[in-house]
Amino acid sequence: MTKDQLRSAEHFIARNARLIDRHRYAFHFTCGPADPILAALDSYRNVDGGYGNGLEPDLRGHGSQPVAVETALRYLDELGRIDRDTTADVCRYLTSITHANGGVPNVLPSVRHTEAAPWWRETDDFSGTLTPTASIAGILHKHHAAHPWRDRATAFCWTRIAGLHWTEPIEAMAICTFLQHVADRPRADAEFERLAPMIRAVIELDPDATGHVHTPLDLATTPTHIARRLFTDAEIEKHLDALTRQQQDDGGWPINWETWVDTVTSDWRGIISIQRLTTLRAYGRIDAAPTPVLQV
Repeated sequence: MTKDQLRSAEHFIARNARLIDRHRYAFHFTCGPADPILAALDSYRNVDGGYGNGLEPDLRGHGSQPVAVETALRYLDELGRIDRDTTADVCRYLTSITHANGGVPNVLPSVRHTEAAPWWRETDDFSGTLTPTASIAGILHKHHAAHPWRDRATAFCWTRIAGLHWTEPIEAMAICTFLQHVADRPRADAEFERLAPMIRAVIELDPDATGHVHTPLDLATTPTHIARRLFTDAEIEKHLDALTRQQQDDGGWPINWETWVDTVTSDWRGIISIQRLTTLRAYGRIDAAPTPVLQV
């Protein structure tokens, strides 16, 4: 990316992204501090220890939802730390809503009675699933955040992963997060090798494909990601070229699925734009050194 393209992206984020995502952009690209992100994230937090209030843009209600917890932990992971109090609160919430099978669903039945995307409101299976259980457990393992909930969820993930004979992209992302960070490395490596062909099969390899597809860079967001080994250097380079081309005239990146309200579209474009920028930088397509914020 050129400096002008990055500057255009910065203007897009300032005009369109949520406050928390503006702070995330500053943290990643202008030496911004972490504290404003933590302060903004607290505004999405509920007294039960979970997160809601639109942190996941398609869930606009106040109540906590498991998939919003995953989003919160991913934001904290970007900062490189998850403190003990947050771990305790999150795991207390997760323990309270864990299904008998040991996992958590993406959303709870309360989603039917609040503002949410149609696909969430129409959910009829609230049993535990690998998404988001595997992602949450994987992030907790990464930060060595010990808790009985994490251990129970880990057992659930191992059982579900061992029984998989097919997957889909979002589930594959959750599985990879778990397998990259779980403590039992020999078992994780063996399961990843077994699942590798089915994961690759559900990822779109054509960089110019349209529609709601998931590409190698949606999965392998950094060169050190466990999924990077699924794709050739040539495939990754083609998709990096495509990411650069996909930046729009307003400086942001598009989303490739239908949304249900304009505000959500704007929120998601801010999130996706930061994701694209951090991926491009991780692969060396943007100067790795952030530009300090000028103090006036």
